[in-house]
Amino acid sequence: MLWRIFASVTFGKLLFIPSYRSTDFEVHRNWLAVTHSLPLSKWYIDDTSQWTLDYPPLFAWFEYILSWGALLFDPEMLKVDNLNYASRNTILFQRISVILTDVVYALGVQKCLYTFGNNQGGKVQKDAEKWFSSSTILAFLLLCNVGLFMVDHIHFQYNGFLTGILLLSVGSILQKENLKAAFWFSILLNLKHIYLYIAPVYAVYLLRSYCFDIQKSKMTFHLKRLIKLGVIVVTTFGFTYFPFVNQLQQVLSRLFPFENRGLCHAYWAPNFWAIYNVVDKILAFLGHKLGWIDPLSKVTASMTGGLVQEFEHAILPSIGPKTTLVFTLLALLPAVIILFKQPNQPRAFIRAIVLCAFASFLFGWHVHEKAILIVITPLTLLAASSHEDCRLFMLLSITGHVSLFPLLFTPFENVLKVVVVLTYSLASYSFLSALHDDPKSKGTLLKFRSWERFFLYGLVAVALFESCIHSMVDPSGRLPFLPLMIMSVYCAIGIIYVWFFFVIGSLKTEKKISKQK
Repeated sequence: MLWRIFASVTFGKLLFIPSYRSTDFEVHRNWLAVTHSLPLSKWYIDDTSQWTLDYPPLFAWFEYILSWGALLFDPEMLKVDNLNYASRNTILFQRISVILTDVVYALGVQKCLYTFGNNQGGKVQKDAEKWFSSSTILAFLLLCNVGLFMVDHIHFQYNGFLTGILLLSVGSILQKENLKAAFWFSILLNLKHIYLYIAPVYAVYLLRSYCFDIQKSKMTFHLKRLIKLGVIVVTTFGFTYFPFVNQLQQVLSRLFPFENRGLCHAYWAPNFWAIYNVVDKILAFLGHKLGWIDPLSKVTASMTGGLVQEFEHAILPSIGPKTTLVFTLLALLPAVIILFKQPNQPRAFIRAIVLCAFASFLFGWHVHEKAILIVITPLTLLAASSHEDCRLFMLLSITGHVSLFPLLFTPFENVLKVVVVLTYSLASYSFLSALHDDPKSKGTLLKFRSWERFFLYGLVAVALFESCIHSMVDPSGRLPFLPLMIMSVYCAIGIIYVWFFFVIGSLKTEKKISKQK
């Protein structure tokens, strides 16, 4: 059933090859050109384009391999000085490359469903060919992930490929193949460093569950196991970075450009700092109106233009990378507690990944709005296990996917994004409602609370304002950043709400398991 769903989804993706594409399309075309046409020593030095190579070296090698396929479609796309080149064959190749690499995502989904199914007593395997079985529903939720569709197959990126490697690693953990899990996650970190967000979960889990063994209140440390893990990690990173050892500082400056990045990304991620920025803006406005602030004073950089550069807050304390690190580490504590208290527990591991991804997304420095997908994907695996996790998944799925709306803004895509998110959300709710059927009430256990329903109604209004109403009421474009600000702040409220109750629910689950022991 999984591969039938994947084939259907793949056919659908082919229909959107001519659709809108963002500047990320040119980013990856330029990286194809840089890796194919320039010597290795210049990959991380060349700045012919403003879209310089800023992913880890393993992703650069990935682009290099793709470039040989690109050569067959249109050699012109591989010229470094051919900026903003987008011939028909270039578009066709780059779109197809994303679609084909999604096979890795399907393999990751397959591994997780198989292992996760076994951990649920074989229910998934027994009912595998039934439409309303756990496996089919989870396959639908993951393979039809509307966020990945919008970001990869319209906006343009390779998140499906990367998420597939993450799921291969998660599936290996679920199968207790810890060394394979370490290998796949090391590969992932060397492809895209954003996954450092969830690295603490792997570090704690592998140390606690693989390197340490507790039996009858006696703890045993396995040095050989630690050495095996170390060899895998060091070998993977060494293979990736050794060709660039003479320019390692230059590579790292591209990967971690803290000096050139501000607290928020151009498209404000719907996190704690989006709310913080708006509160500061409101306080500054009131301060000027009420005479609390010198009317001649000005904020050093505007937050209403969606700019990436750093700025000083007007009223609230300005936030630097170190401050966000402290907040993130504090938010990671529930994940660490769960991993130490519940070693070798597959669901606990997945919960910890979700908690860790939440912490980094909500409190991290210069977070991209697309990083919400790192939270949604693992939470999807828990949607079939309990109606409480299912309810939180639905809230986060709807809110997180709607928060991606500002990425797509052309007339056709404005309609398309509403249709695909609405369709996916309704289908997800229908499938999960059937899965969490309540035989006593002849209804479903998947029910939103009154406040949650009120929030979702408001989200519909915000989505409509961002997609069409704003352009009608502000045709001159005097306030271009207003819909993005409203979208980010409103979605941030919903995401923080889900995070709070997921933390509470996870800690309660940990206490129940501890009492049972």
